[in-house]
Amino acid sequence: MEKIYLPYIVLVACLSGCSVSDTVNSDSNNMLGSDTDVHGCIGSAGYLWCDRSRKCERPWELAESEGFDNNAEQFDEYCKG
Repeated sequence: MEKIYLPYIVLVACLSGCSVSDTVNSDSNNMLGSDTDVHGCIGSAGYLWCDRSRKCERPWELAESEGFDNNAEQFDEYCKG
């Protein structure tokens, strides 16, 4: 008789774990795209503020279009100008 209940116990344990993770992930502070900086740039999407262009830029895209190396130093140097 104990063998009959074992699959049900495993099923309940799995389902209860799923419902807990849904509750934890429903927090609005952890939503993707909610990490904006003071300029409104979304860091999780790869955007950083660039003073030179006066807009949010993705460093690798800006490096390709403006012809500089894709690294933090080159991005900072370009965007300060």
